[in-house]
Amino acid sequence: MKKLILSIFCLFIFSSTSMALVEVDITRGNIDPLPIAVSPLYIEPGSKDIKQDGKIIKNVGERISEVIEVNFKRSGLFNPLKKDSFVQKPDIAHVKPRFEDWRLIKAQALVTGKVTVSDDKLRVEFRLWDVVAAKEMVALAFSTTPENWRRVAHMISDKIYQRLTGEEGYFDTRIIYVAETGSKTQRFKKLAIMDQDGANVKYLTLGNELVLTPRFSPKNQLVTYLSYFRNLPRVYLLDIETGVQEVVGDFAGMTFAPRFSPDGEKIIMSFAKDGNSDIYTMTLKTRVVEKITDHTSIDTSPSYSPDGKYICFNSDRSGLQQIYVMRSDGSGVKRITFGKGLYGTPVWSPRGDLIAFTKVHKGKFYIGVMRPDGSGERLLTENFYQEAPSWSPNGRVLIFYRETKSDSEGKGFSAKLWSIDLTGYNERLIKTETDGSDPSWSSLLSK
Repeated sequence: MKKLILSIFCLFIFSSTSMALVEVDITRGNIDPLPIAVSPLYIEPGSKDIKQDGKIIKNVGERISEVIEVNFKRSGLFNPLKKDSFVQKPDIAHVKPRFEDWRLIKAQALVTGKVTVSDDKLRVEFRLWDVVAAKEMVALAFSTTPENWRRVAHMISDKIYQRLTGEEGYFDTRIIYVAETGSKTQRFKKLAIMDQDGANVKYLTLGNELVLTPRFSPKNQLVTYLSYFRNLPRVYLLDIETGVQEVVGDFAGMTFAPRFSPDGEKIIMSFAKDGNSDIYTMTLKTRVVEKITDHTSIDTSPSYSPDGKYICFNSDRSGLQQIYVMRSDGSGVKRITFGKGLYGTPVWSPRGDLIAFTKVHKGKFYIGVMRPDGSGERLLTENFYQEAPSWSPNGRVLIFYRETKSDSEGKGFSAKLWSIDLTGYNERLIKTETDGSDPSWSSLLSK
């Protein structure tokens, strides 16, 4: 795999320090999306079409604006207005909008921009306008190679999202997952990676061996995952940029659910020996292994808090599978779930304020969130079978996978990726080329 080298530069053109009237309140659940107009980006005369993967990308200014619109629409916080209602032309609007024209179509925010394309350089300028106050809010320029036009669209989306909501965006990110094909009784599984909007899908393994639970490092484009070699599970590290893969370590027993520490220097996992499963960490540089739990029950699915001080995990030490929290050295173990049903796959929010989980009760599977002490449990979605929640890097959205029932012959079965807002609204299917499971969200690529 060729290493992707990006040279993206952000240059402030203008910046308004005045208080804008337009803002999005993300603390409420079922909010009215903000009406926003995303004008097609004006293409500077003399600019060239973009050649990418043997195809010609025409009207790249319009294509960039379309990606921004889709990002906003999927977030559930914005309502991109239809372009056929726009009165002002893109080149004029970018210099100085006629705010009365945009108020006429009920726009509260406006995005304009300009694109210049040469053989080896793409430059994109954009401006965010407060239509209500008739003021400029943000103006930035990005320079990169032409084939990175989609990334520029995602980075612009993040800047606008941050300016209007007050929190970081999550659009310039990738999702790694297990791509699945075949019947339910004979599934072929391989690692796949894509942009958060489903574009630029790449397959990272051939499907010769079963792969499970891929997880991104929070610090770089490293991935850890589980793969079966000669019918025994091994934990692997894969560098997405270089394609270099290595075995983390050979263990005498079964290993499960590997995940990175917040600093990316350790992997935490569950290791089964003599029929018992405990939690271990491995320091990647030294390969020193440390046992964190020592109990006769099954301890698995560990996840660090973002500050690295605590670990949540699930265990059946109370007789039924529940969620526990302990210090990172294994001390101070405390059970935090006491509701009806079984709890599993806990994962700490990047904000540190919530833990997402899977719950099974009366034959239904739920994805929910709770505070780290177990209080404030909220079930966001229920279905026949769903699990493995993973947080967006800003802690706003959860991605998970959902399976459908099959008949006695295994027909009708599917596994799909879904996302939902942490408030329980804006549940959406994420389109993938194949079935998909075990998703994991990357950190922001542009950080």
